Amino acid sequence: MDNSNRIHISDEEILFSSVSREELASYGSTTAFTHFLDRVDRSKRRKRRFVYGLSSFAALSLLAIVSVLSFRAGRSDIESKMADIKIEAPSGSRSKMTLPDGTVVWLNAGSSLTYSQEFGVNDRQVTLNGEGYFEVTHKETLPFQVCTNNVRVRVLGTKFNLRDYPTDPEAVVSLEEGRVAMSSLVNPSEEKHLKPNQKGAVDKENGTITIESCESSNYMQWINGRLIFDGEALPVIIEDIERCYNVNITLSNEKLAGLRFYGDFLRQEQTLGEVMNALSTTGKFKYQINGRDIIIY
Repeated sequence: MDNSNRIHISDEEILFSSVSREELASYGSTTAFTHFLDRVDRSKRRKRRFVYGLSSFAALSLLAIVSVLSFRAGRSDIESKMADIKIEAPSGSRSKMTLPDGTVVWLNAGSSLTYSQEFGVNDRQVTLNGEGYFEVTHKETLPFQVCTNNVRVRVLGTKFNLRDYPTDPEAVVSLEEGRVAMSSLVNPSEEKHLKPNQKGAVDKENGTITIESCESSNYMQWINGRLIFDGEALPVIIEDIERCYNVNITLSNEKLAGLRFYGDFLRQEQTLGEVMNALSTTGKFKYQINGRDIIIY
């Protein structure tokens, strides 16, 4: 093959082809070559800045994601730490506690008390489910409040008992000493005041409050393990026995529901069988015990 027809392009010609004729006219070949290298260097710097920009954006995005996740985790941790405190007294037991303000509370069997971890800072409010006896520490500027599903009791410093089990037809507040104001959640604007040895009963259906005299000490004796029945209907007595001895009682004949009994029992000294025997000696019913299950007929 004839090599004379091959086209040879020198490095200098490649250089000259990258600049305009005007630039060639104004620069020498050396100056043009320097200008070419400067262009190449600027192009590389732009690429580095672009890559650096992407890296910075990715880093900032990652930082933002981590910050959001950290915020959510921190908020969740704070919320869990500020969760309400709940104290329970299972069936067959009683529980005594002292709240942060010094108030002493007894919980009867099958009851629970809930209060905020900020209790005593801006308010002194607790929520009761079941029955509780309260010896409230006096604090003039921060009244103590107990709420159930049916009644609100407001006090400054006093001793009282509040019973509001879900199955009870009434919510009953009995006052031992001091003074309390109570209102139904059905009619919150109607507030009633109790004096010692008075009880206020809230009808859960219509919210009306009935106040009458009582022997308040009888309503507090459960904290000493005593069961006092003062003419209560058999269904109410059955529920008290179930909670006190952690048993299940079935009333086989609904006609027995109207029966009322009187009695005074001490759980530490009298067994379940002895209590049932004492009630059945009236001749109004018979019973059968099978483990933790009792049938009344």
